[in-house]
Amino acid sequence: MITLHTWGTPNGYKISIALEELGLEYAVRKVDLRREEQFAPDFLAISPNNKIPAIVDEDGPDGTPIALFESGAILIYLAEKSGRLLPAEPRPRYETLQWLMFQMASIGPMLGQAHHFLRFAPDIVPYAIERYSKEAARLYKVLDTRLAERDWLAGAEYSIADIATFPWIRRHEWQGIDLARHPNVKRWFDTVAARPAVQRGLEVPR
Repeated sequence: MITLHTWGTPNGYKISIALEELGLEYAVRKVDLRREEQFAPDFLAISPNNKIPAIVDEDGPDGTPIALFESGAILIYLAEKSGRLLPAEPRPRYETLQWLMFQMASIGPMLGQAHHFLRFAPDIVPYAIERYSKEAARLYKVLDTRLAERDWLAGAEYSIADIATFPWIRRHEWQGIDLARHPNVKRWFDTVAARPAVQRGLEVPR
């Protein structure tokens, strides 16, 4: 059994979507960020950076429990555990991993900053708004170019790279992005959003 420690954020949805796609049995433990439950000692024991998501898999690689934090590491672990969503052949595997890392290094952090300064910052900071709005537009252009000639981010197959990226694109309006201006991203986004496992994953935690 896998226990998913999560809350309703893009990073949290990555893992609930992956678990639903893979059909792995899991239980959910809510970590209410509004109540700062991410700082509780029992959660810090499995996620030292006090961030969701985190998992505990009672059936780890050697048959003993394993705890993991960082959504990218969790996605790789779940894909390898199940033998799905991450190709075994070296070339498509690294293609998938590089687009997963693109999400981790750019899509998440930069769009997260756009969220913050456009929607949640207590003060208007023109420099930050301009900086992160421009970077968000640039990143959407990168995605749109990538998806112009392929169905999925890593190429021919739906993968953990798509799962990692989708929840952030779901908040495109918060980032000041009109998805209609990026037709390839919109086509990809609509296709991912229509998947039943994705829809179930977005309901976690209920």
